[in-house]
Amino acid sequence: MGHGVNERFDFAASLPLVDDVAAVHMIAIGGSGMSGIARLLLARGVQLSGSDNSDGPALDALRAAGARVFVGNAAANLVEVPADAVVVISSAIREDNPELVEARRRGLLVLHRSQALAMLLGDRTGLAVAGANGKTTTSGMAVVALRAAGADPSFAIGADIAGIGANAAPGAGEAFVVEADESDGSFVVYRPQVAIVTNVRDDHLDFYGTSQRLHQAYAEFAETIRPGGLLVACADDEGSRALAESRRAGGARVLTYGRAPDADLRLTDEAGQGFEWSATLTFEDGPSLPLTLRVPGAHNLLNAAGVALALTAGLGLSPQQVVEGLGEFTGTSRRFEPKGEAAGVRVVDDYAHNPGKLEAVVRTGLALREGGRLVVLFQPHLYSRTQHAAAGLAEALRLADHAVVLDVYGAREAPVEGVSGRLITELVPGSDFAPDHDAALEQVLAASRPGDLVLTVGAGDVTRLGPVLLDRLGQRSSTR
Repeated sequence: MGHGVNERFDFAASLPLVDDVAAVHMIAIGGSGMSGIARLLLARGVQLSGSDNSDGPALDALRAAGARVFVGNAAANLVEVPADAVVVISSAIREDNPELVEARRRGLLVLHRSQALAMLLGDRTGLAVAGANGKTTTSGMAVVALRAAGADPSFAIGADIAGIGANAAPGAGEAFVVEADESDGSFVVYRPQVAIVTNVRDDHLDFYGTSQRLHQAYAEFAETIRPGGLLVACADDEGSRALAESRRAGGARVLTYGRAPDADLRLTDEAGQGFEWSATLTFEDGPSLPLTLRVPGAHNLLNAAGVALALTAGLGLSPQQVVEGLGEFTGTSRRFEPKGEAAGVRVVDDYAHNPGKLEAVVRTGLALREGGRLVVLFQPHLYSRTQHAAAGLAEALRLADHAVVLDVYGAREAPVEGVSGRLITELVPGSDFAPDHDAALEQVLAASRPGDLVLTVGAGDVTRLGPVLLDRLGQRSSTR
């Protein structure tokens, strides 16, 4: 277990002005977060190079935009990197990476990717979205609503936004939307004008060690809001409500949103059918306006309420502008993303990987199953999370009509003895454990029938199974 301090980076250190940075080298430049930052750096005229372990469309696009990109990690990749260059990495890059070793040998400034993003944000009006659940969707809603209002924000978030086709882009406006990732403590670098905290839940305890330290990290994040800025917190979540009360007691400007009677912006009259959900937003000392979303789920109505409060009270947009803009949002990649239909079975993919996210996705699936059954194929993410959160994950899966659970996608972690997907299936009566992709496909195929809705869920490679499942369903239908 960690203790909530990232000893590899000084997140309190002053950062260079992006206009003073002539060159940047990015290790693992092809990842979604890193490639987004890379595009923002290129747009600012920074000389950019980088490397990644595998080639692909993301690297091709960066090359076409002017970056010098290598496949594979080697000290030689830094030969032409100037002495005043900045090297950007994520917490996933080990200290024995040959390029990082070479950068440290040469005394180059090494920054975490969040610090590079904070450098790009600079003195612009930052809107940072934090929370265990809902960060990406909430950030995407804010970007779409700002664009619809003509604000043209810059942004860097966790997934591509539908209709925009990117997770990061420069804008001519003053606003800059960032998704603030709490997983490694780096979300304290942005110094936003407005911050949204969707919820504070026990997650990433492999880094924080204890719930108390996690909550303290959110308090530290809230303390980085600029003087005169605004904290927007969900009144329905125990953790974010406690954060709001603490900050308000300390004299900070705080507003809340939610279904709670004392929320500053109240969400009422909720209804949903298919992918169209609606509610009424009642602003304190302001209007009550109808909200219609083109994304499903009660949790997304709550996300939209947070955005509405942040953009009106924090950034000065009119309530009518924001509500209309939110109606243009159609989702982000891997957030309840429809993959297709075959043999009468619909398949939807989602990134949910902790209990709160999983419960929200399953409940949304139940609302959209249209008389059929809900079959969930879930892949646990990280051994530490599975060990800590198995009961909560199981509780969410028990809501489904049938659940199939893959083994753990370890990502950055080594296997832990006794920790597998069986920790979850043992707590879900009637569920199936699938040791690999092939077994999972067979079990889902056996369980699904016309009219059913199948969800492929998790932060690992389970996302690859949706298209395969649709193909197999189609083959099964054609042979009957």
